[in-house]
Amino acid sequence: MQQKSVRRRSTDAPCAPARAKIVPRGERRRDEIAAVAEAVFLDGGYADTTMQIVAARAGASKETLYRHFGCKAELFAEVVRRRSALISGGEDNLRGPPEQALLRFSLNFLEFLTRPDSVCLYRVVVAEAPREPELGRIFFDQGPGRLLLRLAAFLKSAAEAGELHCADPTLAARLFLGSVISYYQLSVLTGGRSFDKNDILAHAQGAVSLFMARYGAKSQ
Repeated sequence: MQQKSVRRRSTDAPCAPARAKIVPRGERRRDEIAAVAEAVFLDGGYADTTMQIVAARAGASKETLYRHFGCKAELFAEVVRRRSALISGGEDNLRGPPEQALLRFSLNFLEFLTRPDSVCLYRVVVAEAPREPELGRIFFDQGPGRLLLRLAAFLKSAAEAGELHCADPTLAARLFLGSVISYYQLSVLTGGRSFDKNDILAHAQGAVSLFMARYGAKSQ
């Protein structure tokens, strides 16, 4: 009888990992709430958005919302993190020969930057940052700041491989990113002209050419 009970207990052990299924469902719910929150932030701005409004729009209790996101600032940070993933377009954008990789990166970034929802989010941050300095910090750290770190790491690796002459990868990343986005940032922020794919391609190619003329292996 003891042997049977031991075997019965041992066959129960594999059931334990079934609890892990709760995590993916929780992650999906977190993503759903973040998507709703993004729409609310874009529609009403940061200051007028409350956790209660987001919970109601997401069909979630406030307890559920606070379990996933401790406060409104944390919820906004997640919105920006989700959008920064769209900017990077995956790790493949920064792989391979520098000239090709930087062009892919630039095109992906400019396509993202000129999207209506991206323009709206950027305007929300610019409008609210003077009153909510933490909002500006979150936006930079989770968006452009993360991109700069990835870009600098790529440039450092390319320099170590002899593909670039880049003594200061962080400075080079800042200069390149600035040349790619500064004109478009001003244009979309002020409600200026729209841009087609040919505009974006020509601008990205120009930025990459300037960068390679300064930092390319053949430039020294």
